[in-house]
Order: sequence, then structure tokens, then C-alpha cells
Amino acid sequence: MSWNKDVAISHLRSHALGRSHNECATFTREAIAAGGIRLERTLNAKDYGPSLLRAGFREVPPGSTLLSGDVAVIQPYPGGNSSGHMTMYDGTQWISDFRQRSMYPGPGYRAAQPTFKIYRMN
Repeated sequence: MSWNKDVAISHLRSHALGRSHNECATFTREAIAAGGIRLERTLNAKDYGPSLLRAGFREVPPGSTLLSGDVAVIQPYPGGNSSGHMTMYDGTQWISDFRQRSMYPGPGYRAAQPTFKIYRMN
């Protein structure tokens, strides 16, 4: 099955909750699966980079223009959730298990701005 980012984004939009339920990786992974790509599961969101690469996504150079379907894998910050975060860009906003204000899902992330990588399926 080939990648259909529009189906993935539609799935993510329709399943997003009103606030975070600490299920970012599950919601993002399930949206990617709805779009036709099965990812190897990992325990933590922060560890999905290699799984995305093995599935055919590629790392996007820092500073690149974001495109719908891009996936961010964000590392944890000191004092925050040790699992990190995973989210998908729908063309206007970042969505994981909820609709985010920015790529960073909450005030702790926005203050700390931990490292992240963006992945894209072509």
C-alpha cells in the first residue's frame, strides 16, 4: 500500500481530542497507518525516528519549509515527560492526540525547546 498523507491527516484530525492524553505516539502512528504505512512500534515517542526511516520517511534538513504530512519526533526536556513527543503537521497546525498551538505541545516544551527531527514521506 502506498502513502496517502491526506487520509493520514484526515484520520488524525477526526480523532484528535480536546487536550493531551499522553498518547501522542499512538495517535500519530495510527494516523500514519491509516495513510498506508505501518511503523514498527517503540515504547517511547522520542524513539520513532529509526522506525520512520525504515518505513521510507526521510529526515528533513533543519529550516526546511514544512509540508502537510511531516512528522516531528521531539526529545524530552529535563523535568518533562521522559517519553518525548511525536506529532504530524496537517498543513496549518500540528496534531498528535490533540490540536497543538505549535510544534512543541505544551509550555514546558516551548520554554525548553528540546531537540527534534522532522521526517517526510515523498
